[in-house]
Amino acid sequence: MRRIFAFLRAVNVGGRTIRMEHLRGHFEAIGLKGAETFIASGNVIFPATRASAATIERRIESQLAAELGYEVRTFLRNESEIAAIVAHQPLGYGSPEFAGTLLVGFVAQPPTPNTIHALKALETKTDTFHVHGREVYWNCRIPQNESLVSNAKIERALEAGVTFRNINTINRLAKKYGINASPP
Repeated sequence: MRRIFAFLRAVNVGGRTIRMEHLRGHFEAIGLKGAETFIASGNVIFPATRASAATIERRIESQLAAELGYEVRTFLRNESEIAAIVAHQPLGYGSPEFAGTLLVGFVAQPPTPNTIHALKALETKTDTFHVHGREVYWNCRIPQNESLVSNAKIERALEAGVTFRNINTINRLAKKYGINASPP
């Protein structure tokens, strides 16, 4: 069975909380039967459907906005895309010299050269970025809440919404669902 992975922005952060069984219920309400959640940070996995990713994203966002009362940006990836993320080793990740936390940011469309330039302008001695397709990789070498770079600054630079997950979460998702890394 092919699966789709939904990464939701603004779930269980900033005082906005939702129980995972309620989140699954919202997916079921729009016909995405068999939805599962993975940790309580807005990761929902459901069987693939014939509808386009853009259509499903809009349906999820509409349902959640209506039920929760605020916008919840939704970013979908399929199993092949998850495999490619796991296989990608940006910014020295995986090497013994790698330091810090690698975060994967999901965006709807690949960033443009201008927005990549604006993102790179945010780099500091503790924060570096890499863009690969529709993913933004952020190596944060200090606790993220201590960084001078914020998600809001990143969104302004990218001129787009983004939601971040620790690469360890993505690796655990891949392992749980039997997704093997594929070369980039």
